[in-house]
Formats: sequence, structure tokens, C-alpha cells
Amino acid sequence: MDYKNTMRRTALWTALLAGSAALSCAAAQAEAPAAAPSVAVEAATLAKIREAALQSDWAYQRLADLTDLIGPRLSGSPGAAAAVKQVADAMQKAGAEVSLQAVKVPHWVRGQETAQLVDYPGRPAGLSQRVVLTALGGSGATPAAGLTAPVLVVHSMEELAARAAEVKGRIVLFDVAYDQNLADAGMSGAAYGQAGLYRFAGPLAAARLGAVAALVRSVGGADFRIPHTGATHFSDGLQIPAAAVTAEDAMLMTRLDARGPIKLHLTLTPQTLPDADSFNVIAEIRGSEKPDEIVIVSGHLDSWDLATGAIDDGAGLVGALGALETIKRLHLQPKRTIRVIAWMNEENGSRGGQTYTANNRALLGRHFAAIESDSGAGRPLGLLTSIGADAVGLFKPLQAALLPLGAAALTRRDVLGTGDLSDIERGGVPIFEPLLDNRTYFNYHHTPADTLDKVVPDNVRRQVALMGMLSWYLANMPEPIGRAASQKP
Repeated sequence: MDYKNTMRRTALWTALLAGSAALSCAAAQAEAPAAAPSVAVEAATLAKIREAALQSDWAYQRLADLTDLIGPRLSGSPGAAAAVKQVADAMQKAGAEVSLQAVKVPHWVRGQETAQLVDYPGRPAGLSQRVVLTALGGSGATPAAGLTAPVLVVHSMEELAARAAEVKGRIVLFDVAYDQNLADAGMSGAAYGQAGLYRFAGPLAAARLGAVAALVRSVGGADFRIPHTGATHFSDGLQIPAAAVTAEDAMLMTRLDARGPIKLHLTLTPQTLPDADSFNVIAEIRGSEKPDEIVIVSGHLDSWDLATGAIDDGAGLVGALGALETIKRLHLQPKRTIRVIAWMNEENGSRGGQTYTANNRALLGRHFAAIESDSGAGRPLGLLTSIGADAVGLFKPLQAALLPLGAAALTRRDVLGTGDLSDIERGGVPIFEPLLDNRTYFNYHHTPADTLDKVVPDNVRRQVALMGMLSWYLANMPEPIGRAASQKP
């Protein structure tokens, strides 16, 4: 999950913190009529999917293949190309109909990235201090030999605006902490949205005021001097060097700045290459009665280049793949078509989702619902959805089937803004996400520590069970669930 996704959610998180949050299951049901399916999807089949998923490590093995055998999968890289083939092969072996959808993707490559504090009050002669950082996706480059400039430390966009006259010719550091208290309370997405604003929008804001480079404090918890990368956004022909520094180095520069002026030597040499050819991987089980009605179940295939993307989004992806494999292994035939999509380029462009929507815009009315998992590898707790309030009651039988999994919570929002699905949600397709325990997700997110050892195999099995049951339920519901809540009058 990258900040392009998070920016779409920022307003939602702000509302959440202000007390006008998404409805809980109980609140949603109080608002909605006590509807129930006229012909319930068989509870025995849902239980069979649940138990089959909980007894299989097929999805975890695919995650091990993806991470340990391929490694990082940034769009345009050899790793991304290898992942397309690996996932397509796995889906074919599982018995699905597989196709590749061509996607043009950004091709950004990381270069040299170093920084040293070369001047500050009280510096012993001849000494400098290393600053640990990593370039942000979309960063511009310094000269090959680097640049040296004074650092301006700010703690908010308002402070940047107030000190606009001081910005020109300086390196701006946004020292804004990730709110671990929010994360510990189960609101890590809100914490990410608040701090992530500075990563996504800060460098451009600094560039517009004449900054020569921008640094942001890493967005995430578990401060072990590890930098967190991610995308930033430039426009209007502006592109300056931009990097994330570790929380420890951001705090060090803030402390030194309190003593007096500080100066940094920065070297960043990333390159933006011509767009590359890539693919979404699409695998299907055709529906028996309504094959033209589609239920998407998905995760994204690409990852950042610092690690192997086990939690972002390997676990979510194999949850989707495993849902289809479980249904195929049980020889079940859904009434609607279940379409698994491994999206390409969620992290730094969302081209996979955009391409799919553009190619299927005239068919969005036939998309019954869509699911994406992109919130890590935590234990599933329930579902998030953008169905209308009047459809909440239709999911009571599914919630009952999810209760033994400990995942029966249902939270409804008018808009989810889920990365690869945000365009089709705006087109009226109701969206679902697994609700996962992600209190520690941003400890590893977009860092070199996002590796397979962080994933608990039982959590993968549970996510497969949740996504398999939800996919089957949606594909066999006799009632229409209507369009996304944001499309209702």
C-alpha cells in the first residue's frame, strides 16, 4: 500500500478522528433495515471453504516463492516481470483460466543515496555525521557529486508557509512523527495518513518555494534507524531530490537545529526511465448461471525495491490467489464469475487499476462487487465495505459463518478509496477489504525489513478463508446489493 492510496483516504481518517467515522457493524445494522437474504448462501459450503483454507499452506508457499525466489518487484524491474510469470503459472496449475492484461508502468530506479551533516553548532573540527535515508519514489537527482545546503527544519505545512521566505536554496526537513498511540489503538491507517501527507505532498510544496531538496521523517513505527520509502508527487515541471530519513536522524537534526544553523551534504542519483511494458495477471472461474456478472478478488503484485514485499502486498495477493485455489480444489462452481486480479504498479502509479477500469468502463455495471487486500498480513478481524446501508443486513449469514474465524466484524463506509479499486468504486462498484489487525504493519511497511519472516502462516490461512468465503458469498447471492454507497442518491 502506498501513499497514492492513502491520500484518497486522508479525508476519511480525519472524519474518523473527529467522531464522524465509518459505522460499526452494530451502528450500520441499526441504520439499515433488518434485511436478510431470501435464499441464503449455504452455510455448509461456507464452512467447507473456511475449513479447507485453514488446513492448507498453498497460499503461504506461493508467498515464499514470491518473496524468497524473486525478491523485490518494483514496476519495470526484472523482479516484477518474473512475478507476472510466476503468478500466472501458479494460477494455471490451480485450474483457473488465466490471461495477461498489458499495462504501461513507470520505471524509476534507485541510485546512490548518502547524506552527511557537515556543519552544525559545536561540531568538532574535521567531523561529520552520517544521516540514514532512502530516496522517495519519483525523487529528482542531485549532481553526481551531491549538493551541500543549509537545512530548514519545519514541523507542519503551516510552519513551512510561515517561513516561506527562508526556503529558497535550502534543504527542507519535515520532521513530523508517526503517531504510535493511534497505531496502538488500532488506528494505524489514521496515523499513516496524517504523517504520510508530508511524504506525498511535502517535497512539491518545498520545491514551489525554491528548496533545493526535501527530506521527510520516515512514516512508520518501530524506530530502529530504518528508512521507509514510498511515492512522492511532483507536478508543474518541478522535481527536486527527495528522501525519507530515519526517525532518529530527523530528531537529531531537530535537536541540532535548536542550537543553531546546520548544513547537509546530500547525494541522490535516481533515474526516471521510459515507461515499461508489464501486465495485470487475471485468473477466473466462470460463473455457471450469471457468467457476465463479475466478483473481483485481488491484491497487488508489485512491491518497493528495498525488500521482498512480504506484507506489502505479498500476503494480500496470495490471500486472493488462495481464495480461488480453495474454491477450485473443492470443485465448487460459483453462479457469478470470480475474477482474481494480481494488479501491477499499485505502489508508484496505480497504472494496473487505471488500465483495467479504462478497458472495462462500459462493463462496470456488470461488476457485482470487488475485493482487494492491501493492509498487510495481520490476523483478520472482519470486513470493510462501501455497500449502501440498506444492504448491510444481507451479510448476516456470512458474518455468522465468519464467527468461528474470529472475523465477523463488518464496518461500512460510504467510500473506501482502496488503491487499485478506487476508480471502479467511483464507477459505482461496491468495494470490500479484509479488516486486519495492522497495529504493527507500519513498522515494516516500505522498509528493508518487509520480509517473509514477518508473516505468521496461520494469518495467511485465515485471510484465504475470509477472502474465499466472501468471494463465494458474493458470487452466489440471489439478491442485488446495489451500487457503491457513494453512488446512491
